[in-house]
Amino acid sequence: MKKLFITAFGLFAAFSATAQKLDNSLLWKISGNGLSKPSYLFGTMHISCDATLDAGVQTALENTKQLYLELDMDDPKISSEILAGMNMKNGVTLNSLASTEDYKVLDEFLTTTLGAPSGSLKTVKPMVISTLLIPKMIDCEPQSFEMELLKYTQMQKEEVYGLETVKEQLTLFDNVPYTEQMTDLIKTAYDNMNYAKAETQQLMLLYKSKDINGILEFMKKDGNPLFANHMDAFINNRNKNWIPRIEKIAKEKPTLFAVGAGHLPGDSGVITLLRKQGYTVEAVK
Repeated sequence: MKKLFITAFGLFAAFSATAQKLDNSLLWKISGNGLSKPSYLFGTMHISCDATLDAGVQTALENTKQLYLELDMDDPKISSEILAGMNMKNGVTLNSLASTEDYKVLDEFLTTTLGAPSGSLKTVKPMVISTLLIPKMIDCEPQSFEMELLKYTQMQKEEVYGLETVKEQLTLFDNVPYTEQMTDLIKTAYDNMNYAKAETQQLMLLYKSKDINGILEFMKKDGNPLFANHMDAFINNRNKNWIPRIEKIAKEKPTLFAVGAGHLPGDSGVITLLRKQGYTVEAVK
């Protein structure tokens, strides 16, 4: 269960009003603006059938001195912090957010899919439950780019850190109304994850082709409506919060920053925001 929780949390031109389409690349070099050595930005997919790190990413790891993920995944406290923040506030329960009929369907679905009846998860935020379903949405043994990066960095005897805390990440799930989260979870139960599986497969294809522009457009238009309706909370606001942190870190030590690929493109994407701060951010082919 610990590995499942970690895995689950563990999936644009600078100065124009509308962002320029970016190259198809998952790896970007950050230089200029006073940096003594380049840092790198790598877009991950949080769950995959093949999380092999290509030669470019391995070279970036070798040319940097530390790794920053979204969360510090080698922190021994991460599991307990996730468990402590996964419950809904103010005594809200799953059954209070659904009709008797819908709750019965959800209960049967969770029992079959996760081996955990809804009663055992009755206070857990619906979106947290949705993240636990992600490994079930692919027809293979789930792999994680974050875990591969973590292992490589540990092999180098270098440090791993997080751009944000578990508390900051879990707070996102409180910024989306529980009723909306529950509606989305019940829809997933009724169609037995068929829509979510198709969505995941499409994202995996876009990721394999390194089409970060396509990933962003898919998330905004064709992906999960709940996610698309709260892009500011899940993507844009977090990107803005990360920029001063990335700047400070990169000036202190050459670093590989690895975040979900959907954070890279767009007017509010990390690439454009860094360019607006005066950095050269270029695709590594």
